[in-house]
Amino acid sequence: MMPRLLPEDPGRLQSLAATASLAVAVSLATLKLLAAILTGSLALLSSTIDSLTDILASGVTYLSVRVARQPPDRSHRFGHGKAEALSALAQAALVLGAALFVLVEGVQRLIAPPTLRASGFGMLVMLLAILVTALLLALQRHVVARTGSQAIAADAVHYRADFLTNFATLLSLFLVGEFGWSRPDPVIAALIAAYLAFHAVRIGRQAVDVLMDRELPTAVRARILELVRTEPEVRGVHDLRTRRAGRTMFVEMHVEFDPELTVRAAHDIADALERRLEAAFPGAEILIHQEPAGIEDHRLDHVIAGRRDLPGPT
Repeated sequence: MMPRLLPEDPGRLQSLAATASLAVAVSLATLKLLAAILTGSLALLSSTIDSLTDILASGVTYLSVRVARQPPDRSHRFGHGKAEALSALAQAALVLGAALFVLVEGVQRLIAPPTLRASGFGMLVMLLAILVTALLLALQRHVVARTGSQAIAADAVHYRADFLTNFATLLSLFLVGEFGWSRPDPVIAALIAAYLAFHAVRIGRQAVDVLMDRELPTAVRARILELVRTEPEVRGVHDLRTRRAGRTMFVEMHVEFDPELTVRAAHDIADALERRLEAAFPGAEILIHQEPAGIEDHRLDHVIAGRRDLPGPT
């Protein structure tokens, strides 16, 4: 099966997917442009424009994956994982721009439909695009499952939209070739534009969530707390903070212990908790602040809850 032929290293997997994406985008854009010229189809032209934006998006993905793989340095002590979110945001902007262009062209051609030329070559190109895109999506699905890469995931969302729009373009060419219906061409193009815009907004929102350090899903936070509270020596947990950057999940929390425990004992228990969490969430960066139970101090949980009746920071 295909996954057995792929490298096991997550970084190499991401690089392979990014390279494949760029190669597919360049190849399909060239073929679609030639077919659009031969047929005069706006649906095919819109698919060509989308493939041209794919080249830019895939190029950004390729660069972001390389940057995100770099280890932490003095200026970026949390690593470079957010480069993937920046890539996804750039992709969203490119797709949204392409959708707007196609929509404007679609409206113009709906008002004044041009004469289209049916072409078997155009249909052949779209069938090839569907096949190649399906293979790329299979590769991207495997890479995202193995690495959790946001850049590759955003690229996959983009290509899933391409996969469906290629079918729509093929339908437009079929209607022109078999029935001479040119009117559906700009309508299909407008539907393609709407679909692209929908996915652009979705990709952008996900990227902004990462850049704004949005908390991980409630189920993940609940699992973290469950694993910590199973330790008999733990008296309480507060100020749990989680976020994700690229392939790395960051988890910070304050864990309360018996005030009579020695610093060494509390440290050993905290180390054991970190190992337990790392086993449940491979690759996660875990930071546990140890403190004695029963202290009334200023907490993030209090700030979020809007409580004003507790001591402030000292």
